[in-house]
Amino acid sequence: MKKRCAIIGLGNFGFYLAKSLHEKGHEVLAIDKKKDVVQRIKDHCSRAVIADATDNETLKALHVPSVDFAVVGMGSSLDHSILVTLRLKELGVKEIIVKALTEDQGKILRLLGASEIIFPEKDVALKLAASLSSPNLVDHLPLMEGYSIVEIAPDQSFIGKSLKELQLRNTYGVQVIAIRELVPERINMSPTADFVIKDSDILVIMGADDKLVQIGSSDK
Repeated sequence: MKKRCAIIGLGNFGFYLAKSLHEKGHEVLAIDKKKDVVQRIKDHCSRAVIADATDNETLKALHVPSVDFAVVGMGSSLDHSILVTLRLKELGVKEIIVKALTEDQGKILRLLGASEIIFPEKDVALKLAASLSSPNLVDHLPLMEGYSIVEIAPDQSFIGKSLKELQLRNTYGVQVIAIRELVPERINMSPTADFVIKDSDILVIMGADDKLVQIGSSDK
């Protein structure tokens, strides 16, 4: 579903987020005080504006209160992040997502009304650590502290065996919630115990991070 969004702060994070959302068909308003960064994004969004997002009247004039969500990407400037978050909250923006660099910054911004706090550097580091620890890891989605959903290419020892034979739940304490088949391309949700693993399959598994690392680096 197409959404209207405002990306405030167009550093590398804001630039690539705005560009990606625009490519996915969303209506993207990109805002920054610096002319050069606005020029950089203008061909990759619906509208690019040089403006001070800490000013209520400016945000109103740009119809920011009517967006479905706003992302504040000024993580390196806490005072500006605080002011913009306050303004967005006062104007009744439905969802306010704010970039932060530290946990303490995140706590402050959440208290001020941020719907969600993101830590891009931390998230990338955790994803990289997971992939380096688990050579078979394809993708990683954190659920809550200590638990994740991951996509894992099956170990060679899994090929030709059924889920019942592998006993992944009993051996590792993890649950196979889906299998992404590449040949033919389709998603098998809640596969049965009789499903036989092929070398072209990707396993979608949910469980504790320490258990997922074990299965991702399995050499059984």
